[in-house]
Amino acid sequence: MKANCRIEHDFLGEKELADDVYYGIQTLRAIENFHITGIPISKEPLLIQALGYVKKAAALANRDCGVLEPKLAEAISYASDKLINFEYVDQFPSDMIQGGAGTSVNMNANEVIANLGLEYLGYKKGQYEYLHPNNHVNFSQSTNDAYPTAFRIALYNKISRFTAALEVLRLSFQKKSKEFEHVLKMGRTQLQDAVPMTLGAEFHGFATTMKEDILRVKEAQNLITEINMGATAIGTAINAPEGYPAIVTEHLREITGIPLSLSEDLIEATSDTGAYVQLSGTLKRCAVKISKICNDLRLLSSGPRAGLNEINLPKLQPGSSIMPGKVNPVIPEVVNQTAYYVIGADMTITMAAEAGQLQLNVMEPVIAFSLFTMLTYMENACYTLQSKCVDGITANVEVCRAGVMNSIGIVTSLNPILGYETCAAIAKEALAEGTSVHDLVVIKYKYITQEKWDEVYSFENMIHPVFINN
Repeated sequence: MKANCRIEHDFLGEKELADDVYYGIQTLRAIENFHITGIPISKEPLLIQALGYVKKAAALANRDCGVLEPKLAEAISYASDKLINFEYVDQFPSDMIQGGAGTSVNMNANEVIANLGLEYLGYKKGQYEYLHPNNHVNFSQSTNDAYPTAFRIALYNKISRFTAALEVLRLSFQKKSKEFEHVLKMGRTQLQDAVPMTLGAEFHGFATTMKEDILRVKEAQNLITEINMGATAIGTAINAPEGYPAIVTEHLREITGIPLSLSEDLIEATSDTGAYVQLSGTLKRCAVKISKICNDLRLLSSGPRAGLNEINLPKLQPGSSIMPGKVNPVIPEVVNQTAYYVIGADMTITMAAEAGQLQLNVMEPVIAFSLFTMLTYMENACYTLQSKCVDGITANVEVCRAGVMNSIGIVTSLNPILGYETCAAIAKEALAEGTSVHDLVVIKYKYITQEKWDEVYSFENMIHPVFINN
């Protein structure tokens, strides 16, 4: 054996580990076996924290049930608290996507906690006869309840971070809606002129859609709070003492501050991934709606000379290696691309959930990877869109107003007075001759007086129209 190393064994054989690492042989095997994303578990510290919560709650419940010595429960709690406080995150080096339904992740936590606990008790790493990863840290558990429970706790906290980012973005749109409340512009359907509105109302719509998404995400978050802790292998609670599932759940509620509840059917809960599908679909919905807003921002800022040019996005970087002066809408573009990733990840989760067989879904690691990255990327996208784009948007007031007054679409307001057929004829002539609706209706045909025109096309009536038919 090399200096500063230790030998550990499992039923497959022995492995040599550096004595300064806290993980053990099963984690080492995972490092050797899984080279998929290149993204280690350590990149998801909330999952490591959640594993600490689970292991601490299990130790306390086992102690309460009289099946684990108090001093061992104390050592496990001490070590678990280290993970809860985001210490030793670097001791979780295996890949986010792996086979085994999360067994390597669970054993990684068991080994790190066991070795930290051994040091707390005055022993050396690897002296598992005093505190064992399986016999003590994993007591009354299986990967099949410990891993998904930790996954759900981490998800709950990541969702809270994401909804906070959504709220920041919503407030940014809301602020702009107030700033632009007197900017008259043309509304459009099918990219064609429709009827007048304000730029403020348009941005208020963006804020409202963010508010709706926050509510939908929180609804999906509530589904994550049902756990199967105590189900052990398949939901029969094999190797768990009487009363353990309820006791461990109560400990988890207390130490996490999350309103967790024990599933009424642990066999069903151990194989079911429906909550993940629901959450994924909600995140996809949110991504699609934010992406649509980004499309609108790109259209409204298009040009600047040969496009709509109703708003200006912050100028962040040169937009071309060949065209001088070109500035691209890079922030809406990057958020669009983030949304496309989320949409694709939703399909990954759908297929992984469908692939579950009998009493377990072994595809949960890729579900976890997908949901974690979806939440992280969308959280980053929301803050980026808010700080580098929306907060700095300005309006081209005169361009917006000219678009209204030169539009054929404003003739719609005269339907109650002149009738659809006459208005259609006016629109056709105005378009063909390049004449304004005003000149045709008031000056050429004298269908209405200038006073009536001013009444119908006042700012207030264009944005809050009342019925005028004479």
